[in-house]
Amino acid sequence: MRIEKLCNELNEILVSIIDKESKIDETISEIDEEYRLSAKNLYRYLILRSFDLRNYHSNLSDYGLSSLGTSEGYVYSNLYNVVKNLKLIQGLPIEEKSKIEIIGYKRSKELVKKHANTLFNTVSKNHFIRVMVTLPDEAAYDKSIIEKMVESGMEIARINLSHGDIDIWTKMIQFIHEIRAETKKDLRIYIDLSGPKIRTAQIEITNKKGTVKKGIPIRVGEHIIVTKRVTLGKKSKFGKNGEQLTKAEVGVSLPEIIADVKIDDIVLFDDGMIQSVVVSKTENDIELRITHCYKSKLLSQKGINLPNTKLNLPALTRQDIDNLPFVFKNADIVGYSFVRTSEDVKYLYRQLALHNAPNLGVVFKIENKEAFENLPFILFEGMKRNKIGVMIARGDLAVEIGFERISEVQNEILWLCEAAHIPVIWATQVLENLAKTGIPTRAEISDVVQGVQAECIMLNKGPYINEAILMLNNILVRMEAHSFKKKNSLRPLNIAINSIQQLLGK
Repeated sequence: MRIEKLCNELNEILVSIIDKESKIDETISEIDEEYRLSAKNLYRYLILRSFDLRNYHSNLSDYGLSSLGTSEGYVYSNLYNVVKNLKLIQGLPIEEKSKIEIIGYKRSKELVKKHANTLFNTVSKNHFIRVMVTLPDEAAYDKSIIEKMVESGMEIARINLSHGDIDIWTKMIQFIHEIRAETKKDLRIYIDLSGPKIRTAQIEITNKKGTVKKGIPIRVGEHIIVTKRVTLGKKSKFGKNGEQLTKAEVGVSLPEIIADVKIDDIVLFDDGMIQSVVVSKTENDIELRITHCYKSKLLSQKGINLPNTKLNLPALTRQDIDNLPFVFKNADIVGYSFVRTSEDVKYLYRQLALHNAPNLGVVFKIENKEAFENLPFILFEGMKRNKIGVMIARGDLAVEIGFERISEVQNEILWLCEAAHIPVIWATQVLENLAKTGIPTRAEISDVVQGVQAECIMLNKGPYINEAILMLNNILVRMEAHSFKKKNSLRPLNIAINSIQQLLGK
């Protein structure tokens, strides 16, 4: 590409950002002062990433200029300097920099670290990235479990309200306070709200021998019924030639989803191991055709994902609301499960105001397709408070968007959060094989290396969890010496195009 064309096209992108600046100023009036400049930068990034920048990389590198591949945190400054240097090379006059607020690379790095420190409020002497670990229920009865985790390098203790009860959680928190006092370490408490859990209902089918089966056999092509009616399940019956005579039946933990599901929607069971499509529905039932089976049985209490369905479920269940006083009293950070829209953010913030919890950190868990597609709106609404973060909950997210897309999507989440200077938690199956068996896989070591782009990495439970914590800390010490964030190619992002059209107009 000729330098004249390169300069003109990049200058047009720069002008498009400048032209939107007054509109941006209008839209960020309610953003917390601490995040106002970050919100501006996120808007600028969305504009930038609505263009295809891939053709500029090699040409800019040939001129010894920034390829825009690390511009997330300081969009305007980076793009302005690239255009300015292209003009200098051509001997063209340089226009004065527009009188808009600017973030440079150094300032963007400072903001990411400042916001991470505000949320997590603890920094390891050896590395910047925090280590979070999920506490097992056994930690409520054995203080040494938590003590050993802290000795190994745990900085944030995660309590998952989907497991255990208030007595177990209270005992864990009591131990944490004791360990804080004894070690003088600033161990943080992160509590995850459960959110609505869509699962298969209890299945109990008694066979001719009187044995109770907790699941139903499943095969590709079979039709089954998911119902809001009370049922302990039924299995299908087939003729001698394999033809289906009757349809299997299973209940669902949240019957209200039946009304939201539409024909042709995808329904996934058991982490996507059983896949189906809706072929018909009535007021009480949906009929599914099984399209893929990686397991031969559908069991009780298995998760259901509906990636194409817009669910009218509240992000906070009745149980979550009942647990809020406990969370606000004991947590340093709350994990907000099932957040999908900016309205969900407003709902939680109203609860925070109602319970007078201004200092509680909030982490938005991006664990479904709708949340990812609405991420810019969630971030802008979230930035109305100043102690916020994002968790990439890769388990459910991978099921909903497809395993082939999870690497792409987790990177997009990292980019958007870096543009907003919002700290990220890298979660789900990190060093899982090591934690469970004592032996790491090569793939999960590589996964940790990519997780260094985040500000916190979460480990789950396992008998070898302390070995996993130690290894994670060793990797972090080594990798942080090599890099901060990353460089990437820059194709246009659909999430940026769609968001900027809604936020600022075409």
